Amino acid sequence: MKLLFDHNLSPKLAIKLADLFPGSDHVFPLGLDHADDRTIWQYAKENGYSIVSKDADYNALSVLWGFPPKVVWILSGNCTTADIECLFRDRSADVISFYENNEAGTLALR
Repeated sequence: MKLLFDHNLSPKLAIKLADLFPGSDHVFPLGLDHADDRTIWQYAKENGYSIVSKDADYNALSVLWGFPPKVVWILSGNCTTADIECLFRDRSADVISFYENNEAGTLALR
């Protein structure tokens, strides 16, 4: 499972979580840091990523267009990169189950 971290999350997350989610990336090194949500959505779809964001817009796109890509929506307010890393480590089984579920397009994590 490859994750594509949105601009509102740290680029460090792709590196910190590479042991659990190899092949993950962040929009910044891909040159997508200033791209609109639709462009990022299309890139994720074409390249087999699930989008990770704090942005509600991706959930709305999932409802509108369906999936793939799948969306992991971080619902935590202000938090550190370490907090988000811990969230993914603590909930990695849930994230993987969600990815394997053919009926769910968005996973909300708190």
